[in-house]
This record gives sequence, structure tokens and C-alpha cells, in this order.
Amino acid sequence: MNELARLLLFLGLAGSAVTFLGSAAIWFMEEERRIKRGLKKVLKGEPEALILAKGRGRAAGFRFSAGMMAVTWDSGGWCLVYRVDELVGAELDIDGEVMGRAYRGEARRLLDHAPASATSVTLRLIFDDVRHPDFDLVLFRAGDDPRRNPATAASAIQEAN
Repeated sequence: MNELARLLLFLGLAGSAVTFLGSAAIWFMEEERRIKRGLKKVLKGEPEALILAKGRGRAAGFRFSAGMMAVTWDSGGWCLVYRVDELVGAELDIDGEVMGRAYRGEARRLLDHAPASATSVTLRLIFDDVRHPDFDLVLFRAGDDPRRNPATAASAIQEAN
């Protein structure tokens, strides 16, 4: 009987250790943490501002104190670093129509109205770069997988604005 108690105790400890390691791996590999680690690495410090396309592994981070910004995809696996002055402008695309835009040196086109039932919300960052002129962040798309924790169209529009 003494051997059985020792075996059960050992199995319980081993199960707890495996559960703890699995939980730690899931926490460490979570999309938002991976993106923040990737941006911190390429910007050489914590991003001061961050906009994240949840569930798509894409984000843009800004470090204004260093005058740098970076865009990332593949959950932080790939990044492009720019100086902030290379950002020419941004457009807010709702259901395929540009509803708001801001370009350097031009008057802003403010978001006049936000449709309540939008099916897609995309923020497009436009750069002064021939090889990579723009970067799209799809913030909301109707029919998103529920595991992605999709934002509502209204909250995605507000975040992009």
C-alpha cells in the first residue's frame, strides 16, 4: 500500500509540473505578448503607442522619444522599422470606402460619421518607402473567428480614429 501512495503522489506532482509548464508556454506565446516583445526588440525599448489587429498577428508600434516606429506581422516574427517622419499619412477604410484620412502637409479629412453596422474596418498606414508603401491593419471584419476576440465595428472605428 505504501508503494501505491508514493506512485499516486509522484503522478500528481508530475501532472502538476506538466500543467504548469504548458500554461507558462501558452502565456509566453500569446499573440499580444509576442508582438510587444518583437516591437521592443526592434525599437530598442518599450513602444509608447501601439495599435494591434487582434487575431491577425499584425501591429504598429511607436516610440516617439527615439523618433521611430515599426510595423510587425506574423505575431512579431517580421518587423519593418521606420523613422516617424517616413510616415506620410493614414487612412481609415470602412467597408471599402475611405472615411477618414490624415496626410502630412494636407488638411485632415475627419471621420464625419461612423456606420453602426460596418462589415470591415481597416487602418492603412502610408510610408515614404518604394518597396513597402503601405501597411494594412484589419481591425474588424464581419464573421471573424470568435477565438480571436473580435472587437465590435464601433470599437474598432474608435481605436483607429
